[in-house]
Amino acid sequence: MIRVFLMGFMGAGKTTLGKALAKDLGISFIDLDQYIESRYMKSVSQIFATKGEQGFREIESRMLREVGDFDDVIVSCGGSTPLIGDNMEYMLQHGQTVYLKCNNDTLLNRLKVARSQRPLIASKSDQELAEFIESETRRREPGYLKAEFICPGDRLESRDQISETVDYIKKLLGIKKD
Repeated sequence: MIRVFLMGFMGAGKTTLGKALAKDLGISFIDLDQYIESRYMKSVSQIFATKGEQGFREIESRMLREVGDFDDVIVSCGGSTPLIGDNMEYMLQHGQTVYLKCNNDTLLNRLKVARSQRPLIASKSDQELAEFIESETRRREPGYLKAEFICPGDRLESRDQISETVDYIKKLLGIKKD
């Protein structure tokens, strides 16, 4: 049975790597935010607007536990998921945890392109975005570093780099493909 929780800052490549890893292993991939949206029939932004951040975090923790019971799954967590309540402890007890670590320049370059799809950063200038990344990664990293494994996330820009990272993470986690 394989159960892997990927965590890291937005733009770290959790979904990109998670999809590729799940495909390589022939198992399921779940993006936690997308899972929440499909279960609640609302976007994360709509849930935030109607239930507030506290309400969303309660839903997120409940849905983490739901997908955390699945067998043979790669779960891409939201950027804050491991930092809320006892979520990190839950993940450590129920699967393998991987912090996908990127340098801030990589995050800035990726997030500038995807800014409009991310409500938290949509209105930020490039300078504000760079400052936000710097302060938030510094604040969040102690929580992320509780993960069992750290995988570099800077090399996910091409199929070859993604494939190399998938091979690296399988070796890191001790997963052998049948």
